[in-house]
Amino acid sequence: MAAALRDIPPLACLLIIAALMMMGPALHALWLEEYFVGRVFFWHGMFFLVIGSMIAMASSRARPAMRPGREILTLLLAYAALPVMLATPMVPLAPTFTFGQLYFEMVSCLTTTGATVFDAPERLPDPVHLWRGMVGWAGGFLILVAAVAILQPLNLGGFEIRAAMARGQGEAQRALRTDEPPSLRLGHHALALLPIYAGLTLALTFGLMAAGDRALVALVHAMSVLSTSGITPLRDFSQAASGHVGEALVLVFIVIAISRRSTTLGWRQVRGRPFDIGPEYRLAAVAVLGVTALLFLRHFVGAYEVSVQEDVVGALSAFWGTLFNTLSFMSTTGFNSRDWAAAQDWSALQTPGLILLTLCMMGGGIATTTGGVKLLRVYALYKHGVREMQRMIHPNSVGGAGVTARRIRREGAQIAFVFVMLLLLASSLLLLILTALGTNFDVAMALGVAALTNTGPAAELIIPNLSYGLLEGPERLVLSAAMILGRVEVLVLISLFNPDFWRE
Repeated sequence: MAAALRDIPPLACLLIIAALMMMGPALHALWLEEYFVGRVFFWHGMFFLVIGSMIAMASSRARPAMRPGREILTLLLAYAALPVMLATPMVPLAPTFTFGQLYFEMVSCLTTTGATVFDAPERLPDPVHLWRGMVGWAGGFLILVAAVAILQPLNLGGFEIRAAMARGQGEAQRALRTDEPPSLRLGHHALALLPIYAGLTLALTFGLMAAGDRALVALVHAMSVLSTSGITPLRDFSQAASGHVGEALVLVFIVIAISRRSTTLGWRQVRGRPFDIGPEYRLAAVAVLGVTALLFLRHFVGAYEVSVQEDVVGALSAFWGTLFNTLSFMSTTGFNSRDWAAAQDWSALQTPGLILLTLCMMGGGIATTTGGVKLLRVYALYKHGVREMQRMIHPNSVGGAGVTARRIRREGAQIAFVFVMLLLLASSLLLLILTALGTNFDVAMALGVAALTNTGPAAELIIPNLSYGLLEGPERLVLSAAMILGRVEVLVLISLFNPDFWRE
């Protein structure tokens, strides 16, 4: 197997894997006796399997030079080109949608954004929803593997902060397994991560089924949570039959998904300190609990003004809905609690959308399926800010806490600041383009942040009556590019202009 992977280009591997994935909806359609749907997925899968095999055989003797820039470019091409193939079987199954809309849907799924053009999902066959969930799940797994196999050796994707914290090990990390062909390196890490990723998905699936969800809904929601894609076969996640028990299970697995400690990579690095949860989890806990407390206090004040503050059930519902949505949006999943509306009804106040957009921008941990700035970068900026305030109070003070803390306050914060500025610049450019295309300013801001942070449901929750299906072709194309840019990160794209990345 290792010899076979060594000779196959990564894009051909992804093409073959995507073709084999189409057999899942085909078998599901056969089980449901929806034979037309099954034939569509089966024959499209066979066609692309043949195409992928031919490409693999034709390029098996090629020995391209191993350059980091080539690997990053391959990742970008995968996110841009694979949705064309993934959308093809949906054309005869969703005839009322254009290919541009279906391409947007598949880009959204593959980048784990979850922005859907299907306003009436109940009209689609169940195998189509299974396909959407599988693409989102595979997209999350792809970025996990790419982060470990491609971005970590290059000190990108948040690993540049780790490299700054452990200077002197950067060159050793860059040389980590980079002497292997890309396909072989990706295969090694995929085999190491797949059991954990699939095992957590199955565990959540069975939990949601036990809570009352039917099998398809439970499976799609489980895949969406682990990939933080926010895909659902329902009109809204809050309509799930699992109720509050299902939301509690989802909340637990979102906590697992927002940190790289849930992968083999994370646990290997803390084997000697199993109870050290790390700065990412600590910062996430402070942010979630702090925002939840502030929003709940705001709703409580509103409830006091309308004289319903003694409604204990309403208060508990408001607290739970706020807690769930806060963590859901910070993880860039975008699932909406059934009690989110109850919190607003309890106090007769609307929740400011800017708070949700800020949580989306914050994001989760590095080497995870979440989007946004990432918690480790926010932590570096926070430590730098605390140190600067200490120096303002005591100009002659000496920062302690060891060498690692000094490095994350200096080099780590500097790199994090550069990334944040690039992200804000990209967000401003995206806002300018969308408004130039005729989009309202508020809508353009919500769409832009949702796309760059890969939190598609955020825009629909913040802007009432917003529908991705009603967007024009140029707007969908711009948002598709923004979703890809947000998935691979703007700093990774800028690194393509580094001449060192194009040397052998």
